[in-house]
Order: sequence, then structure tokens, then C-alpha cells
Amino acid sequence: MHPLSHRITRLLHTSTSFAFSALRPSISTQLPHITHRFRNSAIHLHTANMSSMAARLKGKTILITGASSGIGKSTALEFAKTQPEDLKLILTARRIDTLKEIATEIGKQAPGVKVLPVKLDVSVPEEVSAFVGGLPQEFREVDVLVNNAGLVKGMAQAPDINPADISVMFATNVTGLINMTQAILPIFKTRADGGRGDIINIGSIAGREPYQGGSIYCATKAAVRSFTDALRRELIATRIRIIEIDPGQVETEFSVVRFGGDKAKADKVYEGVEPLTPDDIAEVVVFAAGRRENVVLADTLVFPNHQAAATVMHRKSA
Repeated sequence: MHPLSHRITRLLHTSTSFAFSALRPSISTQLPHITHRFRNSAIHLHTANMSSMAARLKGKTILITGASSGIGKSTALEFAKTQPEDLKLILTARRIDTLKEIATEIGKQAPGVKVLPVKLDVSVPEEVSAFVGGLPQEFREVDVLVNNAGLVKGMAQAPDINPADISVMFATNVTGLINMTQAILPIFKTRADGGRGDIINIGSIAGREPYQGGSIYCATKAAVRSFTDALRRELIATRIRIIEIDPGQVETEFSVVRFGGDKAKADKVYEGVEPLTPDDIAEVVVFAAGRRENVVLADTLVFPNHQAAATVMHRKSA
């Protein structure tokens, strides 16, 4: 290298090192402040999002079926937590005592939320009609219907499936959901722009991917999916939002009911995996209901991290 070039290179290196050294204390001093400001911005953004949801849900009346346990119960609690000051919840299920306990729990945590617990069998159309027609005045203007009631019975394969199990699954999972939708839609349709309101149907990955030992349950959830898709098309000229949320594996009473109360058998379903919780799905439901009116989360599939399909799961060895 030419002597002059060598001197210039050394000079540049020295100048750069000096400049960086001079800046280093300033950067070190500023970094905590930058980090603090970033953290505050993130907290502010989260709070703003929560405030937006709370504002959109303010004054609304939410009707949840199958609200005595699992996803239904968690959804009721999540709505109350998101908008604790001005909300009405209608909670239905067959176990009225459990619903009353949930209503008491919500009353303690969110005193601004009014709760109406009602014993209801969604599979009986006359019972559903009487229930909706007899709602107290302050609960009549339903804004959101969460069709959550559903169950599964056994894992028998054709031709050994119990006819009673077939009947109860279709009656609750399909007929019940349709009964509730038909009873609530007229309320929605009295509103401006052809109608306003949300129908949120809790489906399942089983409605997309049938599996062995679940033919009837899968068929019921496939029916829910078809009904939901058709309903969305039929109501396209309105402001009524039709939403389907399909969970993958969730740990609820689902498997206990499937195996006739055999807890040990039910626990084996979740062996070596970390399933979703009812709270996980409840958050998605409330998020969907809390979007701006022009935003429709039409079709949502929710998996735990270990799941890739209905029967594709990674299980950790013991």
C-alpha cells in the first residue's frame, strides 16, 4: 500500500473508533429510556385495543347456549371481563343451578353486567320459541347469539352405533343450533339495513375432517358448517355477521361425556399433549364479536401448537 494511503486508512479507523466511543455512553444512557417508551407504547396499544372492544360491546345483549361449562362458561366470563360496566348476558343450559352459580360469580367480578340464567333444551323447538318469546323486556334486544351447545357420545362405528346416541347428537348439535338461529333471526331482521347482529356458531375441526370412531359427531359438525355457509350467503344483503369458529383439541367435559363419565378414559385423550383451554376459544369468540361492524371473521380454525389436523398430533413420550 502507498504510504499516503496507509496514513489515510489509519486516520479513518482512528476517527471512526473515536466517534463510536463518544457515542457509546449516550446510547447506553438512552437505551433504558427507549426500552421503557417502547414498553409503554405496547401497553398503551393493548389497552387501546381492549378499550375499542369494550366500546363496541357496550350495552349489548349476548345470548350463549351451553353456558354451564367449558367453552360456553368461559365465553360468558370473557365477555363480562371485556365489558364489565354495561352488558347483558343470557346464559342457557340444562343445568340451571350451575348457571346461577356462574351468574353469581360474574356479579362479583363485573357488577355492571346483568345476567339472566335460563334452563333450556335447545333441541326442543317449542321450548326455544317460548323462551325467546318470554324474554324480559330488558333482555329482548339480543345482539349476539353464540350457538355453543353441543355434545358427543361414544366412538362406535357403523353398524354398531347406538340409535339413541345418533338422535341426541343431531338433536343438540344440529337441530338445536338451527332452532336458536330461527328464533333469534327475526329480532335481528327488525333492524336497519336489512338487519344487524352476530351469529357465532361453534363448530369443530371434525366438521372439516371426519375421523374413525366419530362418524356421527363429524356429520353433525359438517352439517353446522354447511348451514353456516348457506346462512351467510342468504343474509349477504344485511349487516348480520355469520361467524364460525372451529376448535381443534380442547380440554373440556367433552371427552368425559363421550366416554359416559369415565374420567380415566377421557384423560388418556390428552396424554402427552397440551390441548387448548376453553378460555382460548372464548377469547376468539369475544374478539370476533368485538370487531368493527364491517369486519367479519367468517371462518376460523384454532389449533393447539401440537396439532396439524383432526388426527395429526405430536404426543410427548412419558
